[in-house]
Order: sequence, then C-alpha cells, then structure tokens
Amino acid sequence: MTFKTGDSLPDTKFSTPTEDGPKPINGIEVFSGKTVVLFAVPGAFTPTCSARHLPGYKDQVAAFKAKGVDTVVCTSVNDAFVMKAWAKDQGIGDEILMLGDGNGDFAKALGLTMDGSQFGMGIRSQRYALMAKDGVVEKLFVEAPGEFKVSAAEYVLENI
Repeated sequence: MTFKTGDSLPDTKFSTPTEDGPKPINGIEVFSGKTVVLFAVPGAFTPTCSARHLPGYKDQVAAFKAKGVDTVVCTSVNDAFVMKAWAKDQGIGDEILMLGDGNGDFAKALGLTMDGSQFGMGIRSQRYALMAKDGVVEKLFVEAPGEFKVSAAEYVLENI
C-alpha cells in the first residue's frame, strides 16, 4: 500500500449514474471543500458488498451527517451503469454518491488494488474506507484480504 493518512486524494475521473446516463465527475469536485467518507468495495452485487457493506452505510448515513460528514461515497471498479443498477437494487437514493471507477484509476492511484483474476474479476479495488477533509485523508481503514471489519460503517463511525 502506498497511500496513507495525510496524503491528498488524487484528482482522477469517476463516472456517476444519472437519469440521463453516466456523468463524468472529477475527484476534485467530490472532495474539495467537504468532509467525505468514502468506502470502496471489490464489486457491485458481490455477496459481502451487497449484504453488509453498502447496506451498513445506507443505514448509517444520518449518523455520519451528525458527525459532520457532508458526503458519503461508494466506489467500485465498475461502470456507472452497474453502479446505478446496484443502487436501485439496494434502495439507494441520493443519500450515497455512487461512483464508478471503471478503469480502476482511483484504486490504482491509491495503491489499493487487488487481483481478482482467480475469480474472473480482473483488477479490482481492495475493500477499504477513508475520511477526508478538503481532499486530505485524515483516517484510512484498509481491510486485510478476505476480511470485513475495519471498513464497516459502524467501525468507521466509532473511529472518526
């Protein structure tokens, strides 16, 4: 892992689902001037991501806002179409900003990729969460391979 607390988040491009199709959005638009909690998952519709990770953040959005978080972001190495379908499946409205990192540029820039080729998934994002203020990471929670503990919404809430 190359990324650490105190580092500035990269200004990579994401895509976000809209009613009119995918909309490109720069990291600077997402992170500048705000307190953001971002969590990353290896893949939309995957078991842990769908059963626990995204629902945990959905359930805790108000608690994050009460702690001064402006935006809760979910990202995955998926395209905006997949992120939109996953959000719809999970009942996510606009309370969580769903960002597709289709080419994995953000995950690569952070040094937080994993190789899911043995599962037919290619290069994906590791499971992690972070809190950033004005684009600078103040807290970083990176999971050990195969685990789901420190990036869970409840854990992050207790530790920010």
